Amino acid sequence: MPKSVLVVEDEQDIATLIEFHLRKEGFEVELARTGRAGLEAAQRSEPDLLILDIMLPDLDGLEVCRRLKRHDTARNIPIIMVSARGEEADIVSGLELGADDYVTKPFSPRVLMARVRATLRRGIEELNGHAPDDADSVTLPGGVVIDTARHIVRVEGERVDLTATQFRLLAYLAERPGFVRTRDQIVSAVRGEDAVLSSRAVDVHVAALRQKLGDRGRVIETVRGVGYRIADELVDAPV
Repeated sequence: MPKSVLVVEDEQDIATLIEFHLRKEGFEVELARTGRAGLEAAQRSEPDLLILDIMLPDLDGLEVCRRLKRHDTARNIPIIMVSARGEEADIVSGLELGADDYVTKPFSPRVLMARVRATLRRGIEELNGHAPDDADSVTLPGGVVIDTARHIVRVEGERVDLTATQFRLLAYLAERPGFVRTRDQIVSAVRGEDAVLSSRAVDVHVAALRQKLGDRGRVIETVRGVGYRIADELVDAPV
């Protein structure tokens, strides 16, 4: 059965572009032009995915997201936020409200479709109980393997010695590859009894972690002004 996607976008040309590419990929698509209409449609039809613009008439996308996350059943709908504004505050607000990912305008339809597939794939894994944080090991692009039971990281079979904080940081990012984690989210998740961690110190730990992973350190991507994520694939470094 085709997956359903609700697109809440007030700019007709952008909505039409997104709809065209979604239908081309085999998705069922419903469009809404205002925040209130999108909220009602999401609660009524409970689509498999919501693509939600931030700047909307009546209710903005952040408020729509906030209300959906309080709804008994619609709260589980994965959300990709779309915004013409690339400011850190908008992106962080959306992620902290529970959005799964974001795309800034202008965007490549190919990139958006990749984000759609990745978000839906993560949702299926979690629904089936196969989320990475429930597994004994996680394999990242480039052959980086995280053994969560033994607290060991290997690159192509070779063990990499990490501090406890570095291991927790990598494992946390690997819980949802492609999902952006803000520095504050990383601090909250990674800080332990033996670690004093600030948002500024996160950058230092990431730099050290990348150095220890060598060429595979590129698997940790920087999202400028927001935080970090695990790459969906490891692009070859330029020669």
